[in-house]
Amino acid sequence: MQFKLNHLPKRTNKPRNKGITLALDKGFSVRQVEDFCEAASGYTDIVKLGWGTSYVTQNLSEKLEVYKKHDIPVYFGGTLFEAYVLRGQLDAYVELLKRYEIQHVEVSNGTIWLSENKKLDIINELSRDFTVLSEVGSKNPDSIIPPYKWVKMINNEMEAGSWKVICEARESGTVGLFRPNGEIRSGLIDEITDQIPMSDLIFEAPQKDQQVWFIKKFGSNVNLGNVAPTEVISVETIRLGLRGDTLFDFYSIEDNQLQKAYSGNSNSNGSRETTK
Repeated sequence: MQFKLNHLPKRTNKPRNKGITLALDKGFSVRQVEDFCEAASGYTDIVKLGWGTSYVTQNLSEKLEVYKKHDIPVYFGGTLFEAYVLRGQLDAYVELLKRYEIQHVEVSNGTIWLSENKKLDIINELSRDFTVLSEVGSKNPDSIIPPYKWVKMINNEMEAGSWKVICEARESGTVGLFRPNGEIRSGLIDEITDQIPMSDLIFEAPQKDQQVWFIKKFGSNVNLGNVAPTEVISVETIRLGLRGDTLFDFYSIEDNQLQKAYSGNSNSNGSRETTK
């Protein structure tokens, strides 16, 4: 950190188990990844190559090597997983991950029909060799999953071997946790977090207002996903109260006044002066 600023919220350090920022790469070139990592590698914990973009990415190996050089794990999007499962090619997908030395895998059923039991079996199987991020929630805006079912599915997937469970919102932030207009389904989130440890969850929050809401509600070390690479620095400033949206959430005027009062009654050694 280039500056010294007191009373910032304490952030976890990489590799993080909480306070994760998961960035969504929607098709960066190798040079774009180099620039991104130069600017934001310290604040990026994991990168998802969105949906099936890795299938059509030129120079994929070189791109993955840049992320690896900067100690940023990468995984392929859940839609690519679903495309392989849809075609009965799960074994081929596993071989693909091994060929590219991908250590993380997303298991989702946001688009295809995949029974809960089959999904749990796949999570259990893949968790023996990979770090599994499973995803709960539908990409269909008309599909409303009741809160009790979210909780049940998340618990089952954690027990099956998921490292984290991602709460769906898509890259648009208009499904799953959110209504089609982007409004937060706060009641749903309250029910989930009342029963599931925060550290087990990653909330997809691509829009700034959504990121601010989660950080205000759960603090600096909430796990956030589907963050645009160009917004990773912005999200970190929101986490630290260095943007107007959260400036007073982590340090109040009253705190400043108390600090000044204390400093005014202290000598140069830091001990309080006595009055006669």
